[in-house]
Amino acid sequence: MQLHTIAVFLGCVVFSLQTQPHKDGRIIGGNVARAGQFPFAAAITVKTRDSKFFCGGSILTSKHILSAGHCVNGAVEFTVQVGSNHLEGDDNYRYIASTNDYILHPEYDPDTLAHNLGFVVLRMDLRLIVGYLWYVSYLPTTDLVDSEAVTTLGWGQLSDDSVGPVNDLHYVEVVTLSNLECKIIYGDQITEDMVCVEGNYNEGSCIGDSGGPLVQEVRLGLMKQVGIATFVSMNGCESTDPSGFTRIYPHLEWIQNVTNRTY
Repeated sequence: MQLHTIAVFLGCVVFSLQTQPHKDGRIIGGNVARAGQFPFAAAITVKTRDSKFFCGGSILTSKHILSAGHCVNGAVEFTVQVGSNHLEGDDNYRYIASTNDYILHPEYDPDTLAHNLGFVVLRMDLRLIVGYLWYVSYLPTTDLVDSEAVTTLGWGQLSDDSVGPVNDLHYVEVVTLSNLECKIIYGDQITEDMVCVEGNYNEGSCIGDSGGPLVQEVRLGLMKQVGIATFVSMNGCESTDPSGFTRIYPHLEWIQNVTNRTY
């Protein structure tokens, strides 16, 4: 089966691996996020020389927005929105910035989606606001284990038939699978730096959720980011096939070197 990346083109879906995974993402079967629940969430509109599409991301420092490699690779301009759960409408905490600067992981492979992460780098520091606009509190110091409860979030499509992105940030609780289980569906396309998740019924990510964070609550209100939304099945977001993420832990040293932040 093919993998399909989960970025939404504002005018089709990004590109495919082979079930195949698909590089765009959804939040299927999720809930609307409360104000301030995920203050690190970032909405990113990406322009390349010949396309425009939507991805998610997460604030790691006042200048660094972590996202998927396929969301930043080849981009000529980014418009980043943070501080608000809503893409449109009045919100005093919303902040919008434009930049053309990014850092792509040096081992990113667009064909296999290995090491699928990168940073959008802002020109000016964000003015952080506790509870509304804040960075991810923790990154993992050990790798994910199987059958762990995690949460994925984003503004992606809510169904295969809907048009994304949606206005309100959504989230859903899912569970990690072993890579062996995930390979039953996707075969050897699953690399060691990936992790698959599944929810009840067909809950998971969808088109437009690419680059968004996979998190665990460490304690009340403080989140640890453990993954980055990377692909969904070519069978569609509403299929029971698992969603795929890039693991943070194998890339921790590179992230620390780029951000100059210890986690």
